[in-house]
Amino acid sequence: MLKIYCKNTGAYSEFQEGTTLLEMLPVFDFDKPYDILSARVNNVSEGLKFRVFNNRDVEFLDYRSYNGRSVYCRSLCFLLCKAVRDLYPEYKVVLRRPICKGYFCHVSKPDKSGITEEEVTAIRKRMTELVESDIPFRRHEVRIDEAIRIFGKYGYEDKIKLLRTCGDLYITYYTLQDTADYFYDAVVPSTGYLKVWELSPYNSGMLLRVPNRHKPLELAPLNEQPKTFETFAETLRWNRIMELDNVGDVNYACQQGKAPVLIQIAEALQEKKIVSIAEDIERRRHAADPVRIVLITGPTSSGKSTFCRRLSIQLMACGLHPVSFSTDDYFVNRADTPKLPDGSYDFDNFETVDHAYMQKDILRLLDGEEVEVPEYNFVTGKREYNGKKLKLDGASVLLVEGIHALNPVLTEQVPESSKYKIFINTITSASLDDHNCIPTSDNRLLRRIVRDYLKGAFSARETIANWPNVRRAESRWIYPYQETADVLFNSAYLVEFAVLRPHAERILETVPKNCPEYAEAHRLLLFLHYFLPVSDKDLPSTSLIRSFIDA
Repeated sequence: MLKIYCKNTGAYSEFQEGTTLLEMLPVFDFDKPYDILSARVNNVSEGLKFRVFNNRDVEFLDYRSYNGRSVYCRSLCFLLCKAVRDLYPEYKVVLRRPICKGYFCHVSKPDKSGITEEEVTAIRKRMTELVESDIPFRRHEVRIDEAIRIFGKYGYEDKIKLLRTCGDLYITYYTLQDTADYFYDAVVPSTGYLKVWELSPYNSGMLLRVPNRHKPLELAPLNEQPKTFETFAETLRWNRIMELDNVGDVNYACQQGKAPVLIQIAEALQEKKIVSIAEDIERRRHAADPVRIVLITGPTSSGKSTFCRRLSIQLMACGLHPVSFSTDDYFVNRADTPKLPDGSYDFDNFETVDHAYMQKDILRLLDGEEVEVPEYNFVTGKREYNGKKLKLDGASVLLVEGIHALNPVLTEQVPESSKYKIFINTITSASLDDHNCIPTSDNRLLRRIVRDYLKGAFSARETIANWPNVRRAESRWIYPYQETADVLFNSAYLVEFAVLRPHAERILETVPKNCPEYAEAHRLLLFLHYFLPVSDKDLPSTSLIRSFIDA
């Protein structure tokens, strides 16, 4: 008999060897307001059909957990692909990226025409039929060569490239009736679990909407993001220039010795965008109602500081005189910093910045005064005045960088026509294949884990533990202003994970297996291993990625 410790109840129960998590679930009596979708077994994510053969700790999870949401959305994507294949087997579905609280899906048709509203309605109906039939998802483990043969029958070249370059001997794939697909982590037991979703036409494809993370029985509110979508579409065009669409493409190119060229192209494309932004600022600086202040924001580890330096160089090349400072220098003294419910400092709160005093200095600078600006001492936790003085001249443009730079309260007394707003983020991410999207926030999480560790600030475990607080703060204080920006800059590119892998793997491996944070470290290691590692020696010193991997 097995002894299973359930973290949800804080109690042990005994089971026969080989019992599935799904079979164990009814034995444990705890509050289950929503369907249990997955579990952590010894801090490793597993599907509910996972069979247990040894004593284990188990924590059951619903949609409110990150892991539960991932399992649900992954299963929902499989459901969509199955419905399309049932109705239109000659169509190709590509799940491009999360957007508008859902997933944007592109459908390629043999005649190159766009998906019609009638076709979307038919796909939605078929998905509903599959959910009502409560069909089981089945898991299979086979040798790589057998999986390649199976996916070759479907014409899944993206999956074949991935499997040929991942270095594994065996892989797991799933079937739903007669349709096979590959996903790098677990799915729900059956289609009947997928109760809340919506499918509708969106731009040139479809939008697959998912449940609200806080209220899983309701759809997440539709959050239109036209500027984000255009930036995403621009990145896709860049990827086509580089002939890269997913991890398999990147790996193939790296195997052929093209990694240095791919890095150069990616960096050149980013520099081209920065030049374009600088030229737009120059044009508006000389307009009848000139831009005088550039506000640069984005979530943590998006590359704001490096972007600001590179933009300054391009502005100087345009004949302008950039003068810059960070909102961080206007932090209130640490003793006055707002706190979280657990008593720790809430450094991402807008009230962490002395915005009234900062706006006063901005207005004085715009009026032509010389202003002594503070420098925040992060060791003592106090604002200091060390003789740093700024003054704008006739060719000057003021650059203000920080996570709250686009909050309208920060510059409410500055005329809107005088502002140029830039939002920087990892707006797109890599796809393992056409049906496996990697969350865009994973770029930033890996960057932060590496930077925090190399600078001796925090261990990987500490960074992972704090990440949910960071994400909640971003949703409250940063992302509401993303679509108000004049321009969005995507700081991610496909080769990034390949460059980060040699740094991130050894750091993630320091996370102990007996702590909750190991679940996230294990997940990150799981998808990182699909990328062939690439040396960072070809990254230029000005690269956004450099600031995260150089201690």
